[in-house]
Amino acid sequence: MDDLKILFVDDEREILSIVKEYLSLRGYDVMVADNGNEALEAIKEKGFDIVFTDLNMPGCSGMELLAATKEHLPETEVVIVTGHGTIESAIEALRLGSYDYLQKPIKLERLKILIDRISEKNSLKRENILIKRRLKERYQFDELVGVSPKMQEIYEIIDRISINTPTVLIQGESGTGKEVVAKVIHQNSGRKGMPFIPVNCGAMVEGLLESELFGHVKGSFTGAIKDKIGLFKAAEGGTIFLDEIAELTPNLQVKLLRVLQEKKIRAVGDTSEYNVEARVIAATNRNLEEAIKSGALRRDLFYRLNVVSVRMPPLRERKEDVPLFINYFLNKFNVLTKRKVSSISQEAMNALLNYNWPGNVRQLENAIERAFVLGVGESIELTDLPSEVREFAEAPRRMGATLNLKENEIILIKESLDKTGGNKAKAADLLGINLTTLYRKIKKYGMLPICD
Repeated sequence: MDDLKILFVDDEREILSIVKEYLSLRGYDVMVADNGNEALEAIKEKGFDIVFTDLNMPGCSGMELLAATKEHLPETEVVIVTGHGTIESAIEALRLGSYDYLQKPIKLERLKILIDRISEKNSLKRENILIKRRLKERYQFDELVGVSPKMQEIYEIIDRISINTPTVLIQGESGTGKEVVAKVIHQNSGRKGMPFIPVNCGAMVEGLLESELFGHVKGSFTGAIKDKIGLFKAAEGGTIFLDEIAELTPNLQVKLLRVLQEKKIRAVGDTSEYNVEARVIAATNRNLEEAIKSGALRRDLFYRLNVVSVRMPPLRERKEDVPLFINYFLNKFNVLTKRKVSSISQEAMNALLNYNWPGNVRQLENAIERAFVLGVGESIELTDLPSEVREFAEAPRRMGATLNLKENEIILIKESLDKTGGNKAKAADLLGINLTTLYRKIKKYGMLPICD
């Protein structure tokens, strides 16, 4: 039913019972409350798309609940439920922002018509938002930077999943910005006001990680001197970002799978379970198909995580974004260091554009930060860049007047192999060619044995 969350508030419990049964049987997600104070707490904690509230209730009245709802959640539609003698008050409620009013005795068909009308209105509103976003060419999406086609596709995915909150799996090489994407997804969802908690699954041993994720009870292991809530519970209502998900042990994979399936968690050493409601975004720099084949990753866990897939492209595949990143990092470090580095020389720009960035965006950011740390002037010059970038840029110049293609290729291949300690896969990346082509050239020029 368009995933609408409905709250119905009335101090007559018989009405609540009838409404809840009627709407639940028709597939609506409905919660009921028998007083305004309880309803207001639920609205603040859970959020609703539609609130039906009786006008006259003890304590917090329907008018007060209308005002509080509109202040806390302006997009929520409120419908006043009123008896015959209070129609004037219902009309006043319309003036104050109520979507409509529902007259007692309640006709359930009229109730459903109102819900469907609001649902259709919300759908149209969301479609209009998406259309406007797609029509606007994006050079940046919050902290994400890039105008390349691959980044535009990622912006489109974030737009589409901003309405609902599915589980997301982000894949990509180290340094491509997977955590940044996770943060942007969180900030552009209905959970943006709730916690965003990142966890590096490869940085902790299994016992500690289980306790960190799920919590523990006092005395469950040596050093557990008091109860501790886990990060899943701390992320309640928000997002937990599980980086390097393929590094989880088989035991933790089983427990995470249960969390995704059942929305339940058992703390270490506890005998009971508790419900948890946190969105999961996972990330990895590993090839998951290979991880599944080797048994390092459960296939059923992969399917649970991979509801929506985002693939972050390496920087070498989006060279048109390099100038945008340079400008972004210049602005960032100018603010942080209170400097005024306003430009970059053409020679330095060419070097940055031509380099293959095996460390991706993180390596580029470090290169710009290094220039600031070492006291760059008003303009970044080639000499301000790291040695690996300078050497890569100067390699053709060191060939002197030699115009022989074979000799030039041999020099570049040797320098790349020296640079990577003989690692042919990394050397191929550095040269911007695939590994098969590199092997073919090594064999063709009789440079080295092709076996490692």
